Amino acid sequence: QAEGGEGVPVLRTDEEVERAVIQNGVRAVLAVAPSVRAEQAPLLRSLADAGCLVWEVDADAAPHPARERLAGFACRRLDLEPPAGGGAGKRMLDILVSGTLLLLVSPLLLVCAVTLRICDGPGVVFRQERIGRNGQPFTLLKFRTHRPVDEHESATRWSVANENEMRRFCRMLRRTSLDELLQLWNVLRGDMSLVGPRPERPFFVSQFSQTYPGYAARHRMRTGITGLAQINGLRGDTSIEDRCRFDNAYIDDWSLWQDVCILLRTAAALVRPTGS
Repeated sequence: QAEGGEGVPVLRTDEEVERAVIQNGVRAVLAVAPSVRAEQAPLLRSLADAGCLVWEVDADAAPHPARERLAGFACRRLDLEPPAGGGAGKRMLDILVSGTLLLLVSPLLLVCAVTLRICDGPGVVFRQERIGRNGQPFTLLKFRTHRPVDEHESATRWSVANENEMRRFCRMLRRTSLDELLQLWNVLRGDMSLVGPRPERPFFVSQFSQTYPGYAARHRMRTGITGLAQINGLRGDTSIEDRCRFDNAYIDDWSLWQDVCILLRTAAALVRPTGS
């Protein structure tokens, strides 16, 4: 609580949460966006484990059948566990498809790696920390198409690459999304899913969670190589707010069939690549 007096109590441990819930007969918790941040996910899960319904109040949310209204504001229940069937079924699809694709495209990956090494020198694989499910960091893999000035630029600059300054082969990798193929290994490892919200760097997750309502709620599910936002044109330098809405709508309405449809639409889009 606040220093020097009777301030607002602050719950810091699972035990304190459980005690407060029992003592006060708490049945529902309201989390007001944009204060719902990735680092608060453990606290919200503790409240859910204690039997509370956890709701996010979003003053700027677009109308959605799954949302209710509270004092005139949009209110969405936060599912702090994977949607029903989203655990085993989604993971099985990820393993089956990513494993098969890695076997099929391994010759192409080798050709890309060797060509990139010849054209642009050593350091073929680009590794970068991204934020995944429940705010947990992981190392994302891509073919390197650009050399940032330093680690700080790589972590904090929104666009680190000017396509006009890239070598021709690197531009081709980005425009065809071939540079993303190494993320199939992230999927097989369990860092990511085939379909889900795109993962972002910690610096931007912190910024966007404070600026855009619903952004942190995207981390309820594993991040993905592609998603509902991407097949609707929200790639690269596009509206973060719109991405939030599409990502959360995807999680709210998740089904295995929806994943299959998104994968098929992604495959069709690769025939007419527009870059990322």
